[in-house]
Amino acid sequence: MAEHRPNPDKLLAQAQAEERQENRGKLKIYLGAAPGVGKTHEMLHDALEEHLKGLDVVVGVAESHGRQEIADQLKNFEILPRKSVEYHGTTLLEFDLDAALKRYPALILMDEMAHTNAPESRHKKRWQDIKELLDRGIDVATTLNVQHIESLNDDVAQIIHAPINETVPDSMIEMADTIELVDLPPEELIKRLQEGKVYIPEQAALASEQFFRKGNLIALRELALRVTAERVSAQVLLYRQGQGIKRIWPTREKILVCVGPGQESLKLIRTAKRMAIKLQAEWMAVYIDTPRLHGSEARRNLATQHLRLAEQLGAETRILTGLNIVDELMNFAYEQNITQIMLWKHVRPRWQGLFLHSLADEIIRQSGEIHVYIMSGAPETSVAHPSPKKIVKKPTPWKAYALALLMVGLATFFDNFFYTKLTASSLVLAYILALTVVGLSGQMGAALFASGISAVIYDYFFIPPFYSLAILDKDSLFILLVLLSVSQVICYLKMLTFHQAESSRRSEHQTAALYILSRQLARTRGSDKLLEVGIKYIATIFECEVLGLIPKSGHLVIRARCNTNQELDEKERGVAQWVYELGQVAGLGTDSLSFSEALYLPLLGKQGVIGVLRIKPLHPHIDFNDQMHLLEAAANQIALALEVDRLQEQRKKSELQMETDQARSALLRSVSHDFRTPIKTILAAANQQIESAESLDPKVVKKIGKDIYLEAEQLSRLINNLLRMTHFEVEQVILKKEFLSLIDLIETLLKKSAKKLAKRPVLTHYPEDLPLILFDGALIQEVLVNLIDNSVKFTPPKTPIEISVDLETTRVVVSVLDHGPGIMQDEVHQLFDKFYRGRMLREERGLGLGLAISRSIIKAHGGEIWAENEKDFGAVFRFSLPL
Repeated sequence: MAEHRPNPDKLLAQAQAEERQENRGKLKIYLGAAPGVGKTHEMLHDALEEHLKGLDVVVGVAESHGRQEIADQLKNFEILPRKSVEYHGTTLLEFDLDAALKRYPALILMDEMAHTNAPESRHKKRWQDIKELLDRGIDVATTLNVQHIESLNDDVAQIIHAPINETVPDSMIEMADTIELVDLPPEELIKRLQEGKVYIPEQAALASEQFFRKGNLIALRELALRVTAERVSAQVLLYRQGQGIKRIWPTREKILVCVGPGQESLKLIRTAKRMAIKLQAEWMAVYIDTPRLHGSEARRNLATQHLRLAEQLGAETRILTGLNIVDELMNFAYEQNITQIMLWKHVRPRWQGLFLHSLADEIIRQSGEIHVYIMSGAPETSVAHPSPKKIVKKPTPWKAYALALLMVGLATFFDNFFYTKLTASSLVLAYILALTVVGLSGQMGAALFASGISAVIYDYFFIPPFYSLAILDKDSLFILLVLLSVSQVICYLKMLTFHQAESSRRSEHQTAALYILSRQLARTRGSDKLLEVGIKYIATIFECEVLGLIPKSGHLVIRARCNTNQELDEKERGVAQWVYELGQVAGLGTDSLSFSEALYLPLLGKQGVIGVLRIKPLHPHIDFNDQMHLLEAAANQIALALEVDRLQEQRKKSELQMETDQARSALLRSVSHDFRTPIKTILAAANQQIESAESLDPKVVKKIGKDIYLEAEQLSRLINNLLRMTHFEVEQVILKKEFLSLIDLIETLLKKSAKKLAKRPVLTHYPEDLPLILFDGALIQEVLVNLIDNSVKFTPPKTPIEISVDLETTRVVVSVLDHGPGIMQDEVHQLFDKFYRGRMLREERGLGLGLAISRSIIKAHGGEIWAENEKDFGAVFRFSLPL
């Protein structure tokens, strides 16, 4: 039950958010740590319960992956037909978004939220399909593994030592109305994998060696639990704020430490850090900035330095603005669900306690369920102050005093002129108006001066006895007191308004500056350009000289500069190296290496310090202390951009290296076997012929000669393929085109391949009116040889092969169809890759280059080549040539 009236602004924002979501569907995400934990099963089970209650539920996408229990569950639902998408001659089955919108169910089930759709689909990713369904008012239930969350991409890649290509933006996670964690212990998940309940045996064996390691699963499980816990914590905080609940819900410990300009704040911060470690709790440090008559800027700078220390120790820091410290602090504590507050209490003499309020006592009175921890001690006498060289003596505001004299003089002249026509109470209004004008100047000294002389003049000239300062009645005394106080009150309100406006302007300036910087960095690529853009922006905003130093061979070198051509001496380089090694701010205006004439900021990335920024003010009066938070935020933005760019480069290099290693391994493995086999056969046959030359029958000699010839031809073909693939990669394919008969080419090739085809029947189908076609005869013959070789390798003996030619409007299509087991669905896009050999291969020979060479040749002719499964027959390879 709420104990205080809810915040009207938050209620309005909540009502507007609910109104926006009124027409939007609800999203439920079944989150798991890894494949196989039971997300799809749980989603179907929950949906069946709703379906039995009468809810209109349909299945958009649900993958069984060969699991019978999932297939049995799917029989209980209406399943939307998939849409066929043609991609390079392959038919892919994808979710039909238009059919789903036309069907418009109450709830649609969408498995695998991170799935990438086929090319030419409306949306590139399945999560975009889900978002459109939600925007159209359809409820969606979907499944997601934690490794596919965008913000966790780098963490997961570091855990499993492999890149994650399919991700879902965090905005979709935040959009979810419900996140249900589907959890399974790693031991049980590994057991399910071994029993074939996650993947088919071939994929399960590979997964158990790479992804499904116990350490990986434990780490991913922790990530999934953490995501769910953070989601629940955010929902608790939003609910409390929306309902105006001021009672603390101690779901987990959260510490708030109150920071001020005094040295005692350092002790508080260190103690809070130790307590946060002990309790495994979050902690925050906050400074309440209130308007003061003197020293406000100096106090703020000291408090900002203390907040910086808290931030270095791991706290979340805030600067709040308000007139009442206790009210601002307690409101913030209740909003953030703080469970413990830490503050310092100064020990004063008893007589001072009668006149001075204690901040600690006031907070304890209003703390309610929040525990308050107090550290006490005598007021610090050695409070740190800015060094004398930084104190600038402000000039006396003579204009404000001149305005005070002028306004009081005008009021006196007015009252003297109308003295006989107005009452005494009316005359005093002229002075109140004059004091109001002086108070609006915001100068407290001038306001006090104007109040004093106004009271004296009004008493001397207009209050009986005249020309005397004596006061004989109570009304006159009250008027004088009003005159003495009105300008101070107005001046104080003016100062408060100015202070609040300045705080708002400062916050808006910082937000706008960071937004502009982040946009510029987002549009830039390359570490040097990113660093150049960042330091140029900092140099412009803060009016300073900036150097960007990045490590090279263990030493910092200047990689970018703005407003300076200065080179660093040994002392300055030593400061920069210290900042880089320790990751701490140093130099001008700090407590570390303060002899330096410039400020040094580390570029802190997630994986360590990336570099250092050297910032030197262009003018002596510029002080970075008040803008240190903005400077550090800008440096963090630059560091983040540099780190992301570096990670992308590393990922590209890693992927390239991985592909290179795979290609090298496949090449060495294939070459070592494929070259050894024909050479071994040739040597054996030649040795037999040598040793038994006199006793061999001529027919046997002829047979041995044929075997030697065939093996040598095979070896020659392997070497030719290897050299040709290398040539195609380095140089462009050179074509020698002629108008030739495609039918004659095929028939000639079949006669040459009679030995290879053995007893396999070959059926041909040609159009009657096929014209001569312009192509390179030798290269197209090689394509056909590779396709026939492929059919022989992947089909049993005596299996027929069909070769057909189809004439279309702008092209001719040649098809080679076998009657073998067909192509596995996940191999369709890999068949034409270098060194790839299908898993259904019936013999060991071959480098896996034939189809890759064929693709290069057909592409050079301006045609296409693709493979697909022919219903009830086997695999068919087709290529086209333009007419």
